[in-house]
Amino acid sequence: MKLRVFNILKKTKVEGPGIRYCIWVQGCSRHCKGCQAKHTWPHDDGSLYDTEDLINDILKYKDKIEGVTFLGGEPFEQAEALGKIAESIKNAGLSVVCFTGGKIEELKENPVNTKLLKNIDLLIDGEFIEELTDYSRPWCGSSNQRYHFLTDRYNKEIFEKYKNKIEVNISKNGIIFINGMGNFKEILQKVDLTRGVKG
Repeated sequence: MKLRVFNILKKTKVEGPGIRYCIWVQGCSRHCKGCQAKHTWPHDDGSLYDTEDLINDILKYKDKIEGVTFLGGEPFEQAEALGKIAESIKNAGLSVVCFTGGKIEELKENPVNTKLLKNIDLLIDGEFIEELTDYSRPWCGSSNQRYHFLTDRYNKEIFEKYKNKIEVNISKNGIIFINGMGNFKEILQKVDLTRGVKG
């Protein structure tokens, strides 16, 4: 089974609790106004990865990470492949955090989503609404977005323990990748990096 991927960060501290292996999926049909990740929208871009290869790579980091985060793009547009990955890494004792522009109520109605939902510890749902922009809560960009603690792995203590942060990664060939949650436009303007940046 294949997963279409925009980017992978194998160790990050800003995309959920603890140190995480992060997979940005490629493809999103929601197209939220003001989205900071428009480059993840096209469904024919990115790279195809075999799910077994991804699982094996994640497990190499098992003792160095707390879990895996799925974001994008829209993870639930590739729910079958992510469900397979999530099930394997949960069985290995890692946690799963997932972001979606959908609402959990509608996601539960589609049986294709069942395996993925069953293996998520923390789901953050709701589309980004530019008029409701709010960075006061960890990992959320607008005030309508909701936290769903689907297992007892995490709880409301995360609100006290974690704050929004960003990371800046520079590849060997000079590509800058900014991730995390914050006002990227403002940050880029301050450092004059408004062109050629992925994040």
